[in-house]
Amino acid sequence: MLLASTNMKKHQLLSFILTFLACPVMAQTVQVSDKQATKETVNLFNNLDKLRAKGYLVGHQDDLAYGVNWKYKAGRSDIKDMTGDNPAVYGWELGNIEVDSDVNLDTVPFNKMKSYIREGYERGAVITISWHGDNPMTGKSAWDPAPGSVFSVLPGQKSHAVFVKQLDKVAAFLADLKDSQGNPIPILFRPFHELTGNWFWWGTNGNTPGEFKMMFRFAVDYLRNKKNLHNLLIGYNTGGEFKNKDEFLQRYPGDDVVDIVSFDTYAKGNPETDTGFISDLKLHLNIIEQVAKEHGKVSAIGEIGFNQIPYGTWFTKILSPALQGHNFAYLLFWRNAGYKANDNASEYYVPYKGHPAEADFVKYYTLPQTLFEKEAAALQLYK
Repeated sequence: MLLASTNMKKHQLLSFILTFLACPVMAQTVQVSDKQATKETVNLFNNLDKLRAKGYLVGHQDDLAYGVNWKYKAGRSDIKDMTGDNPAVYGWELGNIEVDSDVNLDTVPFNKMKSYIREGYERGAVITISWHGDNPMTGKSAWDPAPGSVFSVLPGQKSHAVFVKQLDKVAAFLADLKDSQGNPIPILFRPFHELTGNWFWWGTNGNTPGEFKMMFRFAVDYLRNKKNLHNLLIGYNTGGEFKNKDEFLQRYPGDDVVDIVSFDTYAKGNPETDTGFISDLKLHLNIIEQVAKEHGKVSAIGEIGFNQIPYGTWFTKILSPALQGHNFAYLLFWRNAGYKANDNASEYYVPYKGHPAEADFVKYYTLPQTLFEKEAAALQLYK
């Protein structure tokens, strides 16, 4: 039973959660959580697990849609401009789909996004999608952490119907992602990311771990069993607030609804004097690798980067050594938004042609452990 009765009160919900989710932790065989997952989805999951012995896939958010000082140019990518190759993972965003907008939060048209997703998949790359949906309780943005927001979307509560309508629109988009033969494209779906922070409505501000677990389980069950979407690998994606395994797993909704365990992390400051980013990165990787082993999951870095890359050798001298010896499937550099008028500043997390860090990124590209699209295609991840 995944759903609470419609007249269940808050204390009854919490009692139900604690009883239902209590289970011993033991090492498990790595396997997809959805027993009805498509063949290609199962193959992708298994191959993501296997490739960790070789290296990790390198991804980039919105890579095909735009870069620094350009938008919507067919076949272009800031990464391709530098390396002659595309990223192995393409990240996309569904925020605004729930309000029937033609464009997402980052102004990418949803129809273009579908084309980019099909294009990347046909070349053998991996697709991951996040969703910053509006707060169903207040109608404000995802960045409205009003206390009680998560409880309000649970079955029987005042915002549940709104939440279900949002999920319907997400499901419609995901269901339309098909290849040239009409088969569903496997998607790494990471809803409610950075769940350990307090800045999103699904975060820690006035929402309990038990409530979050129930919401997460409902959403996955709804997409899987009500909307018949069996091409999703579900990500449990925290922020960087955890310091040990127990903290990472505090809001973990269960092995039967999660496939990938990951976290988001960003560098700041001077890496030559501030080693906090490196030490935290190593700590967090150690933790999620242990969790992945014990729970039969695949580990990854959901988001990473250093805005504007102010240090010319950051990729080979700072990031790569910190990742050395760790076992994870992929990382996703955040988007190259370029100049943002609202902030009066530029935002980008991989270099572009002519940037001072371009040569270093090309060296990073040639490292044996970094896998880009050509190598991903050769691995035949869906077979």
